[in-house]
Amino acid sequence: MYSLSQKLLAEFIGTFTLVFIAAGSICAGQYARVAGQPIAGPLGYALAYGLAAAVMVSALGHISGGHLNPAITISFWVTKRMGTIQTLLYWAVQLLGAAAAAYLLSSVVPEPVWRAVALGATDLTPDFTRMHGMLLEGLMTFFLVFVYFACAVDAKGMFHKAAGFAVGLSITMDVLVGQPFTGASMNPARTFGPALAAHQWVNHGVYWVGPLLGGVLAGVIYDRFFLRGQATA
Repeated sequence: MYSLSQKLLAEFIGTFTLVFIAAGSICAGQYARVAGQPIAGPLGYALAYGLAAAVMVSALGHISGGHLNPAITISFWVTKRMGTIQTLLYWAVQLLGAAAAAYLLSSVVPEPVWRAVALGATDLTPDFTRMHGMLLEGLMTFFLVFVYFACAVDAKGMFHKAAGFAVGLSITMDVLVGQPFTGASMNPARTFGPALAAHQWVNHGVYWVGPLLGGVLAGVIYDRFFLRGQATA
């Protein structure tokens, strides 16, 4: 059994890695564009984000659950798998990890490069409304959290031992659809870190409201319909 401090450190490290790789891949794409090198585009971002999640959830899941995302943590809170204080502490270290990753990235990547893409901060495409953004982010996060519950929470799930792989794939598939429209965050911490370091707060609320509502809905549905009668973790 791991202590709360160990769990919090795991969440900090995992979220730090997730944001550094996800936002860093956007900066790397911009650098390649300026240098005239081949650009991976949305596929590169999808793979970077998905692989980072798969690796860190697999590595840290046995310690903290490998949430790395306030939307997953709140789904544990509403389904009574986590108390209020622990939920708030998880949120705090997730946001701190995201901010630390973003500031480190801004000190490593040349400023003209990261400023051109706002350090990988997520934003809506110009012809996409905030309501559309919240709906899409909410739906993508619903898929992510539903998969998390099916694989990491449900002990009867076929992929319980490989939950990180399934979570990473769910992020990858979401990014391939949502990246051109919203940046495909699905994670308030993923958006918060780069927004803080780059001072990019445009449409920021979209990336809290949509993912948190999507996470709550997914957690409640899976808990009520598929985990009924099972002991909570």
